[in-house]
Amino acid sequence: MSCGHWGKALRVNLTTGDITRETLDEVFLRRYVGGWGFIAYYLLKELAPGIDPLGPENRLIFATGPVTGQPLAGGGRNMVGGKSPLTGGFAGSEAGGFFGAELKRAGWDLVIFEGAAESPVYLWIHDDEVELRSAEHLWGRETYDVEEQIRADLGDRRIRVAQCGPAGENLVRFANVMHDATRAAGRTGLGAVMGSKKLRAIAVRGSQRPPVADMDRVQEMARWFRDNYKETSSVAFSLQGTMRTLRANNSVGGLPTRNFQQGQFEGFENITLEAANEEIIVGRDTCYGCPIRCKFIAEVKDEKYPVRREYGGPEYETAGSFGSTCGVDDIKVVAYANQLCNANGLDTIGTGVTVAFAMECYERGLIGPEDTGGLDLRFGNADAMIEMVRQIIRREGLGDLLADGTLRAAKKIGGDAINYAVQIKGQEVAMHDPRVKYGHGVGIAVSPTGACHMNSVHDSAYQDDVGITPLKPLGVYEPLPLDDLSTAKMHMVRKAMMWRINYNLTGICSFHSWSPTQTVELIEAITGWNTSVMELWLAAERAYDMARAFNAREGFTRKDDVLPPRLFEALSEGPMAGKVYDVETFNVAIDKLYELMSWHPVTGAPTRAKLEDLDVAWVADLLEEAGVI
Repeated sequence: MSCGHWGKALRVNLTTGDITRETLDEVFLRRYVGGWGFIAYYLLKELAPGIDPLGPENRLIFATGPVTGQPLAGGGRNMVGGKSPLTGGFAGSEAGGFFGAELKRAGWDLVIFEGAAESPVYLWIHDDEVELRSAEHLWGRETYDVEEQIRADLGDRRIRVAQCGPAGENLVRFANVMHDATRAAGRTGLGAVMGSKKLRAIAVRGSQRPPVADMDRVQEMARWFRDNYKETSSVAFSLQGTMRTLRANNSVGGLPTRNFQQGQFEGFENITLEAANEEIIVGRDTCYGCPIRCKFIAEVKDEKYPVRREYGGPEYETAGSFGSTCGVDDIKVVAYANQLCNANGLDTIGTGVTVAFAMECYERGLIGPEDTGGLDLRFGNADAMIEMVRQIIRREGLGDLLADGTLRAAKKIGGDAINYAVQIKGQEVAMHDPRVKYGHGVGIAVSPTGACHMNSVHDSAYQDDVGITPLKPLGVYEPLPLDDLSTAKMHMVRKAMMWRINYNLTGICSFHSWSPTQTVELIEAITGWNTSVMELWLAAERAYDMARAFNAREGFTRKDDVLPPRLFEALSEGPMAGKVYDVETFNVAIDKLYELMSWHPVTGAPTRAKLEDLDVAWVADLLEEAGVI
């Protein structure tokens, strides 16, 4: 057995209460690596097409990578997966913090949940001792309180917890899986899957060091990063966190405003990093083994909207989704909305964009006070925004409709509402407007998870030598314009996207500036493999294509790889003002990426030849059985 993995998986049948151990062999570990690769494998192998994502047949999978839990920066990542109740397709969402490292230190590479419990339970993992325990006393409570209760019940302050919150219990389709009350596997609605299984939490405590082939080399690389990260692109996150991007995005006309109707927000100064530092930030936090400390801690002593330190502070995505996207220019209210989501297990992106959608529907007369319970749900009404978040959590009033996401809500509202639902495959678009970075639009359109900024390319990150240097070992040597959709740009999109997926598989945080060659050195030192950039590249493409194969079997086709109508409208402000993200040019770019990736031009599925080249002919067999290829 190679190092980096334990070669062990836990399987928990929540219907029967049975807990079994499974062995993962060397071939499996090297072929699928971790994270998304593990998840796609089990979903394809074990789920029949068409199953209800909120039914007991679905799986909920927690997966690590070889870097997870290792003594170096960026080793705190883990992936959560299943079939998405939001999109009906492949679900995969990453989280940082300490839970993933603790799971690895307990001796496990992944945990697979199947079935559904009759009454609320949580799983307690203490190294090889594993048991299901009653969670009746935890049901309905906020996430930090649940963490504290579990630690008190088990008598250990160092226990790490992943959980769904009350939103997941209530099957909100964009409910998340919270880690440590401040980190989230935020996207694709996996908190609802967890809630449907009546699995409130996983508590884990480990005492083992994950196996390493060459600890001296790993420690040498850890020291290099600690001593040099300030000379790399990582330094910006260390100094300013993700909030640094808000001012920059506003300046280029790419800050989603009033449900993506504009790209610049007149009240942006009140929700910037500077405003946060002055009004809400009281400290900084970090993830396992990381010197960057990009996380903020917020506290607001306010009678109306008090903010507790225990729930961290807003990221850029949250400042955008509850700030500019809803037209709210108060960082304290944004921080409170962030707390509501973290305390109750809601994706801040999906929630903010969904409320903004409702605000636009209200202003355009598609819904009225009779639908909102009397709320004046206009852009900029902070009190109405907060109340709507509460209604979504509880599935009350209009919140019950919105809890199913913008796509389902738009279909029920009718009229032109579908034109205001800024989503892809049912998942709401994050705070990165593709009208100011065209390659990103292609990336989120083809993503198997629906609109997700975590597995797409960000053109603006590759506009200078510092940004482009990590891509040079992949054959990308110079920046390309933000509004370029040429064949050369599609080559860059493919390569940058697959390398982001490689971070997912290996368990490396994407804020860490390991180049592809350094990543190879790191993986070799951890696992003992004699690997290469090409092998890691192929592993990423294998996992990505398996996720697309899963979607193809669920009925997704080329027609689903498209942007929503709003994003083909011209922006009115900024350097891109008046320019239209042309539908025809976009479709030509998608066709070119399909050609580069060897995806079928109609079904969108990877071809049999491609899957055989990736050494997963069994996936092609499944697609053939389903009549896809």
